[in-house]
Formats: sequence, structure tokens, C-alpha cells
Amino acid sequence: MSRSRSRRLHAIRVAAVATAIVAIAAICLAVVLNLVVTHRLRQGVDARLSERLVDTAKTDAGRGTPTALPLPSSVHHEGDLDDAPSFVWLVSPSGRVTPLTADAPVLPAHRWVTNPINLPTGGSSFRFDAVPSPFGWLVAGESVGQIGRINSNLLIAEGLLGALLLIVTFAGSLIVGLRASAPIEEVRRRQSEFTADASHELRTPLSVIEAEIELALSRNRDPAAYRETLRRVSTESARLRSIVNDLLWLARADGETPDDDAEESVDIGMAAEACVDRFGATASANGLDLRYEPAGKGSAFVRSNPDSIDRLLGVLVDNACRYAGTGGVVTVGVAQSGSHVRLTVDDSGPGIPDKDQSLIFDRFHRATDAAGGTGLGLAIADTVVRRSNGEWSIGRSHLGGAKFEVKWKQVHAPPARRISDNEDLDGSSGRSSDNMGHDQGLTASRPPERTTSS
Repeated sequence: MSRSRSRRLHAIRVAAVATAIVAIAAICLAVVLNLVVTHRLRQGVDARLSERLVDTAKTDAGRGTPTALPLPSSVHHEGDLDDAPSFVWLVSPSGRVTPLTADAPVLPAHRWVTNPINLPTGGSSFRFDAVPSPFGWLVAGESVGQIGRINSNLLIAEGLLGALLLIVTFAGSLIVGLRASAPIEEVRRRQSEFTADASHELRTPLSVIEAEIELALSRNRDPAAYRETLRRVSTESARLRSIVNDLLWLARADGETPDDDAEESVDIGMAAEACVDRFGATASANGLDLRYEPAGKGSAFVRSNPDSIDRLLGVLVDNACRYAGTGGVVTVGVAQSGSHVRLTVDDSGPGIPDKDQSLIFDRFHRATDAAGGTGLGLAIADTVVRRSNGEWSIGRSHLGGAKFEVKWKQVHAPPARRISDNEDLDGSSGRSSDNMGHDQGLTASRPPERTTSS
């Protein structure tokens, strides 16, 4: 069974469950509504019967004898008892029934009490009420067939509306289920691709290491050959360690909260200038012109983790150097625009192909098969930007290559603090210095070939 078919079947099952729940709720609501309507209608009938009996009892008491009561002038009774008004009968102690209302139907035999009761009369259902009088029992009755018709019409309306409601519920639940599962399916697909790519990237250096060791053990060699083998094993081990470190960093970053509540502030200008200095020697060795071009004076602080910003700058600068190639130009600029800070990294390389515009931040994606890089650099950079509430802008550089721009909301400079004993005079801690040296060492050891992500 394909993934898409499985997703559709799951959405159908969810929609069916939702429809069943709505159907049960609608049935319960309809039953309650019908009971309430029937109760209210019967209360109305009982009130009219009671009023009719009270009026008749007063008339009889005033005259001293039971008197026939005419139908109200507004009612035209033509034999349909369901449309008839209230009728009144007098039942003597001996059981003799005397109609007190014209055209009254035959009163059924019953032992009358003061509680209202439903009895069939003349092919229709009547509701009766009775009160004692000096001449026996006064009985008033009224057809309740109209209540049955009202209930039938109400059931038909409820059935039609209920069917429409269930159709809409099923269709809506199905559409929502399919749309809601689409991002989950996309995440599952990307996770599957990421797992396959990670396995491939990890397998490559492991295979090289295994092959080099097997060849070295297969026959005796001179010390120079062993040293060359160990050098290649060391290179692949460093590459393997770099991939594992990047994967661990991304895994930790995915599980952490964004940096919007971070208490640390970073001067993007100082961080960018330090990054350019750090890559200066490597760029010169590869014939690159790497420059820092600040726009304006003053500090440009943003809210973020300093180590994350250093890593972002390292990825962008290293990636630009790889694109620019030997003899190329890379510029790093920082500018303040209103209440925002902009970081730009331009290179004179070939730029980003249109087909790779939407894929450059995917993990392990590369636009070239050239050696070098792990395909995780820009994924790490994107994670840093998103966690620091930055915004990407990627386009064509004035140098002819790619232009990476990140915009952050500017924050106030943090208060000055006293330099501790374990920090250098330039304000950088021992930890930061170690990280800088580690990044520079990794960059210097990488081949100069270009990839879309380092």
C-alpha cells in the first residue's frame, strides 16, 4: 500500500469517527428537542382544558344546572376532530354522559380522576382532564393529533438537516485531515531522506577508512606508505568527526527553544570583523580577496547566542570562499537600517542556480558533486537565523555571485562588565578563543572546492 493511499485511508477513518460522534450528538439533541416541544405542547393543551373546565364549572354553579356550551364563533368544525377545539361533557354519578359542547364526539368510558390523560376517541387521540361538580364529573377534551403532526414534521426537518450536517462534517473532516497530514507526511519524507543522506555521508568516510586499513594489513609496506595511509585515515576521520559534530549540533538546536528570550547580545560588526580576520590567512593562501566592509559607525547589537553567531558567520564566509574560488572576491558587510541590523556576505562566484534556490538550506543538499564540505553548513546557518528571529534574503550579488543577507531587530548595547581573570584583554573568553581556533583549523584543512553548503 502506497504512502499516499495510506494517508487517505487514515483521513477517511478520522472523518468517519468525527461524523459518528457528530451523529450521536445530533440524535441526542434531536431527542431532547422533541421531548421539550412535546412537553410544551401538552402543557398548552392542559392549560386550555383547565381553563375550559373552570369556566364551565363557574357557569353551572351560577345557574344551578348544567348548560350546553356553544363552540367559539372563530372555530368552524366540519368533522375533523384533530382541528376541533376543547369539548366538554358532563358525566353523572350513574355514568350517563351529556355533551355540553355542540358536535362533541363520543366520550370513551373511563373512571375519571383529576389527572390529565390521553385516550383514543373517534379515530383520533384526545387529551382529557376532569374536575368534580355537584352534578358528577365535568370532563374536557381536546385532540392532540396536531402534536403528532408537529412531531412528524419536526422529525423530517431534523432528518434532512441531520443528513446535511453529517455530509458536511464528513467532507470537512476529510479535507482537514488530508491537509493536516500533508505537513506531517512532508516531515516524514524529509526525515527519511535525511536519514538516508546521513547514512550515505557517514558510510563514505567509514568505507575509505576500512579500505585503507585492509590494504595496509594485506601486505608489508615501507614506513612512507604506512604514513600516507595513516594520513588518509586521519583526513577521513576528521571528516567523519565533522559530520557527527554538525549532526549533534543540529539535534540539540532542534530540541531547544528560540533565542528570543536570551539575555546575551552580540555586536554583529565586531563578530563579522573577527570572522574575516580568522579566515584571512586561509583566503590569502587560496588567492582570495576577503574584505570586511562596514556601513556606518557604531555598534550593531542583536539578541542571540555569541557562539551561534560565530558559527553562522563561519559558515557563510567559508561557503562564500568556496564559491568564489581562486582569485575571487568575498565581502562581508554590516549595516544599520532603521531599527534593524543587516549582515551581508557577497561573493564573485557563479551564484545559486534557480533549481537550488528552495533547497539550499536542506541538510546534505549540494549543488555540486565536488569534494569538500558535509552539506550541513547552510542548514546550521538557517537554524541559527531562525532561532535568533532573523530573516533571510538571498539573491544576486553586485560581485556577480550569490548574496546572503540576514536581518535582525537591533537591541541596545549591554552594560559594560568587568573583565574576569580567565578572559583575554580583548574581551574574548578562553572558550571563545578555543572555538575560533577550532573553526579556523577545520576551515584550513578543507579542500577549496565549492558546495552550496559547507
